[in-house]
Amino acid sequence: MTSPFVPYPDRYTPPVPPERAAADFYDVLRRRRSVRMFSERPVSRETIEWLVRSAHSAPSGANKQPWRFVCVQDPAIKARIRAGAEQEEREFYARRANAEWLRDLEPLGTDENKAFLEVAPWLVVVFQLAHLDDGSQVYYLKESVGLACGMFLAAAQFAGLATLTHTPSPMAFLGEILGRGKHERPFLLIPVGYPSDDCEVPSKALERRPLEQVMTVV
Repeated sequence: MTSPFVPYPDRYTPPVPPERAAADFYDVLRRRRSVRMFSERPVSRETIEWLVRSAHSAPSGANKQPWRFVCVQDPAIKARIRAGAEQEEREFYARRANAEWLRDLEPLGTDENKAFLEVAPWLVVVFQLAHLDDGSQVYYLKESVGLACGMFLAAAQFAGLATLTHTPSPMAFLGEILGRGKHERPFLLIPVGYPSDDCEVPSKALERRPLEQVMTVV
């Protein structure tokens, strides 16, 4: 009987001690910001493919890999996505969001205008698969897709690119525009590119709670 396990020879060993390697990685990630001011500077398809490969290396429930990354560069499709997102965002700011939510968003300067959806060279729309294309079951769906998205963002930052996690709600229009199957549900919309020369980010976004508020050792 063939064993379902194989040796693990391809182990990554950093060239520095683990404390230094972890600190170096943190130094890259701590500089990531949610960017809404993108440059039109192009990003190659090869770069996007490597980012998706990094995301695709994420762990998932029973290794089902229940995600699909739809990478959009066509200007006409980006314009349709912007129109759909702005329609939902107008409803959000006018009727769907409660007062506390709007107060929390105010320091970030966000509104229904989403021009960055046309300026960023790529829009990566991440879909979660309610089941695989062959109909087979998936497990820990949101956890799995969330892990893949986090690895995508980290890879983009490591590549020197800017990203934004955009979640217009509801997002069903993305599946319609992109012609996705009913089992594919929009999870996250990630513009990818370079920040513009005059890019600014909200000062509040620079703040992080102290480590002792988010980490407990027992």
